[in-house]
Amino acid sequence: MSNDGVNKGRRRLLVGATSAVGAVGAAGVAVPFVASWMPSAKARSAGAPVRADVSKLEAGQQMVVKWRGKPVWIVKRSEEALSNLAGLTDQLSDPDSASPQQPEYISHDANRSLRPDISVLVGICTHLGCSPTYRPEVAPEDLGPEWVGGYYCPCHGSRFDLSGRVLKGSPAPQNLVIPPHMYESDNVIVVGVDQETA
Repeated sequence: MSNDGVNKGRRRLLVGATSAVGAVGAAGVAVPFVASWMPSAKARSAGAPVRADVSKLEAGQQMVVKWRGKPVWIVKRSEEALSNLAGLTDQLSDPDSASPQQPEYISHDANRSLRPDISVLVGICTHLGCSPTYRPEVAPEDLGPEWVGGYYCPCHGSRFDLSGRVLKGSPAPQNLVIPPHMYESDNVIVVGVDQETA
C-alpha cells in the first residue's frame, strides 16, 4: 500500500489534537474521582476532628473552633480564675459534674478539664440552645459583685462559671457539655477524638 497521497503534517496535527482531547477528558474524569476520596464539608461538619493551636492563647483569652456545626470554646484560664473556681461550690447546681455532660476521662473537680489552665466547652446553653457570651471580668456592674467570670446566656439569663458549671437559679438544667478531645502535643488540642481511644 502506498502513502504517496498522505499529508504527514495533517496526520500529526490530528493525532496531537486527539491526544490532547483525550488527556483533557481523562483529567475531567480523574479530578472528581480523586476529590470523592476527600471528606465533604457535610462529612467534616458531621464529626471530623478539629485541631486547635493554643500556643498563642494568653491567660483570659478565648478562641472558638467549629466542630459538628457547633461552637467549641477553648479558654486559657489565669491562676486567679482557677482559684476563684474552688470558691463557687455553694453557688452551683452540679458542682461535682454528676450529670453526664462530659467524657469519663475529664476530671469532676472544679476544673472539669484535662489541663487545669485550659477549658474546652461546647458553646451552647443547656436550656434552649442559645450561645452564651464569654464574660471573664470580675464583678461587672450588670452581673453583680459575686460574679468571678464565666458565661452569661442573654436569651434567658443562665449563668455558668469558667468550667461550664451552671449556677443555681439559672434556667439551664445542666452544666455545659465538654466535647471529646485530646492533646496531640502541648499546644495542639484535637476536638472530636476521645483521649481514651486515641
